[in-house]
Amino acid sequence: MGTRDQLEPIETASRDTLAALQIERLKKTLHTAYERVPHYRKKFAAAGVHPSDLKELSDLARFPFTGKDDLRQNYPFGMFAVPMDDIVRVHASSGTTGKPTVVGYTQGDIDTWSSLMARSIRAAGGRSSDKIHVAYGYGLFTGGLGAHYGGEYLGATVIPVSGGFTERQVQLIVDFRPDVIMVTPSYMLAIADEFERQGFAASDCSLRIGIFGAEPWTESMRAEIERRMGLQALNHYGLSELIGPGVAQECPESRDGMTLWEDHFFPEIVDPDSGRVVPDGKSGELVLTSLTKEAMPVIRYRTRDLTRLLPPAARPMRRIARITGRSDDMLIIRGVNVFPSQIEAVLGREPQLAPHYLLEVRRPHTLDELEVLVEMRPELSGKLNAEQIVALAQKAEHLIKGYVGITATVRVLEPGTVERSQGKAKRVVDRRPKT
Repeated sequence: MGTRDQLEPIETASRDTLAALQIERLKKTLHTAYERVPHYRKKFAAAGVHPSDLKELSDLARFPFTGKDDLRQNYPFGMFAVPMDDIVRVHASSGTTGKPTVVGYTQGDIDTWSSLMARSIRAAGGRSSDKIHVAYGYGLFTGGLGAHYGGEYLGATVIPVSGGFTERQVQLIVDFRPDVIMVTPSYMLAIADEFERQGFAASDCSLRIGIFGAEPWTESMRAEIERRMGLQALNHYGLSELIGPGVAQECPESRDGMTLWEDHFFPEIVDPDSGRVVPDGKSGELVLTSLTKEAMPVIRYRTRDLTRLLPPAARPMRRIARITGRSDDMLIIRGVNVFPSQIEAVLGREPQLAPHYLLEVRRPHTLDELEVLVEMRPELSGKLNAEQIVALAQKAEHLIKGYVGITATVRVLEPGTVERSQGKAKRVVDRRPKT
């Protein structure tokens, strides 16, 4: 067993020791951002604050937020705090809603990121003796390379498969016998489908641990993945604007929340509307401040992810609850706030429905209409008559109305109808006219 299989000292430190480290790193980060990034100097001045105003952790609430728009307005490299000579790598978001958000890394940042990913893999139960199958996409997306470098830092054997070529994914899992897989949960289900198509028993495969992130998923999806793949499915959290994957990891001994690596990221939960900090345990939007980033310090970044802070369990760091949705992918249907994850959780209550779905929103006249396209289970294909399919759709409509409070039209489809994603699953198509 390698030396990096052991816990780091900070993982067994006291809360007081952690808080002292946080305040030291936070002061340094605020000064670096103020002195080296013109954007932050202007924003701090406009808000009437200076880095020296931070005396204790709660003082951070006085400082302004950073959002995706700030990053886009400073595209591509305006948020960097070091010269380009010190930048060794650049990643970027997909930019589907505008210019991509660009993140730079010094060699020190790459080393920190690698160690955090190694810590996450180890916290999930991975070890240096394991083989890790990485099916996240490589490239500007941070998932693939983040998982890759973390696995290598741990001392494990990394299999850099990337996304796509699902037939090959299955073949390599069968032939190479990896212990750990890192992938989006929706693509893991596509791999499970391909196992069955090829006639392999997915639950008999070598995989012991699945580390799943990059998109929200539900407990019912976790149960399905574990049942079909015969592994322990654990939740992982990260975002490219902060570093990539490696921000928080669920541990096997506390599967009700992800341990957030608070020695590198300081968390707050705020009311999405007012921006006020709410107490631990109360739901709201996660706001994160980087504590060790060199190339691009990030102050009070609004993640738009909805969650709550939970007390420490397996480590001295606090945990974040499963992400329930995003404040910016919320659909407002006839005055009702609807998150795709809510619909997914409701559909998971009906055992005849598969976890492959798509929400389509239309406004044919003056009112919004929601249509839910969802597949039936593969074993039901060709066995349900038209009346039974209609009855199943009506049952799903009743569940959505009862649990979400919105009237929706449900269409139950044959297996394989909903397009599969090789990365983050596309869950919503908004066909309402743009105003």
